[in-house]
Amino acid sequence: MTSQEIRQKFLDYFKSKDHLIVPSAPIVLKDDPTLMFSNSGMTQFKDFFLGYKTPTAPRIADTQKCLRVSGKHNDLDDVGRDTYHHTMFEMLGNWSFGDYFKKDAIAFAWELLTEVYGIPKENLYVTIFEGDASENLERDQDAYDYWKALISEDRIINGNKKDNFWEMGASGPCGPCSEIHVDLRSEEEKAKVSGLDLVNNDHPQVVEIWNLVFMQYNRKADGTLENLPAKHIDTGMGFERLCMALQGKSSNYDTDVFTPIIAKVEELSGKKYSGILEDEKDIAIRVVVDHIRAVSFAIADGQLPSNGGAGYVIRRILRRGISYSYRFLGMQEPFLYKLVAVLQEQMGKFFPELEKQGKLVSEVIKSEEESFLKTIETGLIRVEKLIQQTIANNAKVLPSEEVFELYDTYGFPDDLTRIIAEEKGLTIDEKGFEAEMEKQKLRSKADSAQKVYDWVVLEDKDVNFVGYDQIEAETTISKYRKVENKDGEFYQVVLSNSPFYPEGGGQVGDKGTLENATESFEVLETKKENGLIISLINGLPKDASAVFYAKVNAVERKNSQANHSVTHLLHEALRDVLGTHVEQKGSYVGPDYLRFDFSHFSKMTEEELALVEEKVNAKIKESIALQEFRSIPIQEALDKGAMALFGEKYGDNVRMIQFGSSKELCGGTHVKNTSEIGHFKIVSESSAAAGIRRIEAISGDKSEEYFKNLEKQIVELSQLLKSKDVVKSIEKLLDENASLKSEVESLKKEKAKGEIGDWKNSYEQKGNKQLLVKRTSLDAGSVKDLVFQLKKEIPTSVTVILSDADGKPMITVGVSDDLAASYQAGAIVKDLAKEIQGGGGGNPGFATAGGKNLDGLENAYQKALTL
Repeated sequence: MTSQEIRQKFLDYFKSKDHLIVPSAPIVLKDDPTLMFSNSGMTQFKDFFLGYKTPTAPRIADTQKCLRVSGKHNDLDDVGRDTYHHTMFEMLGNWSFGDYFKKDAIAFAWELLTEVYGIPKENLYVTIFEGDASENLERDQDAYDYWKALISEDRIINGNKKDNFWEMGASGPCGPCSEIHVDLRSEEEKAKVSGLDLVNNDHPQVVEIWNLVFMQYNRKADGTLENLPAKHIDTGMGFERLCMALQGKSSNYDTDVFTPIIAKVEELSGKKYSGILEDEKDIAIRVVVDHIRAVSFAIADGQLPSNGGAGYVIRRILRRGISYSYRFLGMQEPFLYKLVAVLQEQMGKFFPELEKQGKLVSEVIKSEEESFLKTIETGLIRVEKLIQQTIANNAKVLPSEEVFELYDTYGFPDDLTRIIAEEKGLTIDEKGFEAEMEKQKLRSKADSAQKVYDWVVLEDKDVNFVGYDQIEAETTISKYRKVENKDGEFYQVVLSNSPFYPEGGGQVGDKGTLENATESFEVLETKKENGLIISLINGLPKDASAVFYAKVNAVERKNSQANHSVTHLLHEALRDVLGTHVEQKGSYVGPDYLRFDFSHFSKMTEEELALVEEKVNAKIKESIALQEFRSIPIQEALDKGAMALFGEKYGDNVRMIQFGSSKELCGGTHVKNTSEIGHFKIVSESSAAAGIRRIEAISGDKSEEYFKNLEKQIVELSQLLKSKDVVKSIEKLLDENASLKSEVESLKKEKAKGEIGDWKNSYEQKGNKQLLVKRTSLDAGSVKDLVFQLKKEIPTSVTVILSDADGKPMITVGVSDDLAASYQAGAIVKDLAKEIQGGGGGNPGFATAGGKNLDGLENAYQKALTL
């Protein structure tokens, strides 16, 4: 049975059990502050479990893309070293929202595994929650009773809270669970050791295959448990492990989920995969084929590698893959990007985003590879210098601060530094390195430290967002909670009627005020969390149950929505000018400016930018009225021609914004007519990432302000130049400047000629060499030319020139070729540079160093005389 058939059988089975089959949600989360990535199948249904949203159907099934590389669920360090851990994996799951519970969930799982897939019943074990006295949780007797009707009681194992009480994070929905484990060992091995002793003991062939979670609690911020409004079922079956079991393999990597990618790696690297756990080559291949999946899906869903947040995690995964391929597969040129095509062919049918975004994914990965391979090369040079310094100091341990700097500042993997050091008979200060890592974590934690208290519920009612139609509203506080961070004490409030737009879709959240007859509070920001619109205010009302008046900052809202509407016009114009391959890849819409990222593979020309600007401004002048379809079925919107963005999770009903031929799915606020935008001006166009261009622009008041400032600058230039023809006057100044520069260069050369004659006659014989030590005010370029000339003309010579041009200390050292075995210019300049608090380098024949301490030149001069 192929992996595609296995996946399809799962979906078909649950469809026959009246489950709605839904597509996978994006792997990157944008509306949940507690998680960066979907780390389980239930993530996209979290709002259903919490009661914030009504489920689309009481029974749902799907296959969900998941990523476990950060936080509580982190499998990154295990990947490659065993046969079954992965960063990105598929989670097959079925859900019940207040419909069936334990009995049916257990019956469905057993029937599918044993009857549909045909796994022998004697190869299966199940676990149940044994209870936990510290939380006053009893043993899951119901699950035990349901299981014993299907499987012998000696195959039902009690599990502790760690293994059999499932929690998505530090807070949120949770509950006891029942795991199903499969024993894939040979009959001979089974006869030697009972599978009962191997369950949950990290045996590579006795593995958990399915987890049935009986979701009935919510973990609050203070750690306590409360009952959910209704009981739910959340199951997750590891697709890769299921394929291993059904295809009779002993490793996930031996299944056809991975073998096509492994075959491509073998072809490109010339290395053969043997599947040996301890073999570094095989570990590297497993790392590469796992990581390419994680990175490709993340990029396809809109998350580009970057230096922060989720983007940093993706970059780290990719760099880990590059590092392993460089070290153990000998791949010193980009090659991971060539694996994307294999992944597309293999998974594109079930995950169309890979097909649609394939070129972009390949380009981004290739660019990251090229960049990091240069980092590796640069890092190797730095590591070599560090090793030489350590050896010169008669030490055996590389200092932790230096190793950490290589890792943190230059992105050079610490394990690669460790391996290189060991080859030289050295080690790194492991404890010191870990201490540096901990310091960094504490700094990061301190920067983002925030204590969030539990909600205080005043009234249990749905939030009504009225911000599309009005920017002021009478309202009450439904719930509030205290928040403490480095800036002080604040309160998050959920309003029954909220005119405040929550940050989303690139648009910043509204600010404003919340007031009544006696009190007024500033609304500092508005965000959305788990479906709730949350506004942050700078205090707690004396009477939180009072009636308030919520007012949005009208000026900022007006400018923000103008910028948001113009991004839609910009998107359409870019597709008209550059082609339909252009798709939005990110945006920022604020009151001051807009930023728009889009897929395109070359820098835009001035003509293209001018044409885009012209098209957008033409639409503005047309005074096109907004057509808003506030809640229509998503398919109807797509049929009308609306653009949907990959990486966004849309509901069954969506909002469509239309300005003439521009039609997009969007939840943001917009102008009622394009004429309200005023004028559009592109400020800059640049690269945001490989295959991604970025436009920054302004509109409305800011655009008007831009042209006023431009006009003012031209007037001031005209007055300064005493000319109405500013361009002609500046051209004249540039010509005069070029002429003066030429004269200066000629004077420098004349001065240098005068110096060199004196210098040639100033060498003194010291031991086996002729030594010249001179101070000068010549510039660095002139000194370099002279030193090169002298080291060629004066045999057995060492030349040291100390200069102070432009008030900056500089030391230049030249060694004639016939003294190369005795003197090293780089070593000499490095020693002298200590006196000027500087550093530098070069080759054995020529080296330079700059510094900070001009007064130190005299000490360096005296030191040089002793050479």
